[in-house]
Amino acid sequence: MEKQLRDLIRLLDLEEIEQNHYRGLSPKEGWQRVYGGQVIGQALVAASRTVEEDRHAHSLHGYFLRAGDTTIPILYVVDRIRDGKSFTTRRVVAVQHGKAIFNMSISFQVAEEGLSHQFDAPRVEPPEALEDEVTIRKRQAAQLPEEFQEHFTRERPIEVRPIDPVDLFDPKPHKPEQMCWMRTRDTLSDDPRLHQCVLAYLSDWTLLDTSALPHAVSFTQDNLQMASLDHAMWFHRPFRADDWLLYVQDSPSASGARGFNRGLIYDRAGALVASVAQEGLMRLHPKTPQTS
Repeated sequence: MEKQLRDLIRLLDLEEIEQNHYRGLSPKEGWQRVYGGQVIGQALVAASRTVEEDRHAHSLHGYFLRAGDTTIPILYVVDRIRDGKSFTTRRVVAVQHGKAIFNMSISFQVAEEGLSHQFDAPRVEPPEALEDEVTIRKRQAAQLPEEFQEHFTRERPIEVRPIDPVDLFDPKPHKPEQMCWMRTRDTLSDDPRLHQCVLAYLSDWTLLDTSALPHAVSFTQDNLQMASLDHAMWFHRPFRADDWLLYVQDSPSASGARGFNRGLIYDRAGALVASVAQEGLMRLHPKTPQTS
């Protein structure tokens, strides 16, 4: 297993410090704040640890309350709200410096048969015909100061292959739509809960960027402040996060310094396995005048 993936699994393997209390750490990667997908994934791990093994998450709804501090652990406190015959409900609060930075409600369900339909997956190029995001970033990194290039181009545990890559340093107006293939860079165990937590982790990776596409701006700009405000996810069908998944994203609206984004996640065979919705902060500040 590649080192990056081992690090991700360790990141999601929380320490139980007391009943319903878990401790999570952040990677030492130089982030100014904790990556939102990390908190979502860790909160789902904490909740799953308190639920019977025959039940799996079918939906989660979370709010980002404060920026996370990467230099200290995160405490996850689980509230066992309800254990029903078919459904189990949990609430998780992530705490740092004595204050909540994130809260999330998760619903679990036993496996059941029922009516089934879905939107068809779009026809796109296969992942084998596309470039890895790391390769694309290495070309774009020439525009960065040398001290930032290594961080921008480092290989991550998740492999992403964009369908229509965007130049992050010279963006052009684009429809508020984007698609990419994604998977872990190595094989995971067969535990379906691990695959759900990994997918929750990576579901936040590119989603908010979708609402920036029509405005020809990107997170690389000093005057653009972007941050996830909330995140919702629904798991529809079994899947593997170590096999190619197609992430189809769009942004129906941006207003009030917020961008609203949606995502549909399909497996390689075209089955819709998960859906995502998120609103994020998109605050554009005046550019600082250049001084001679």
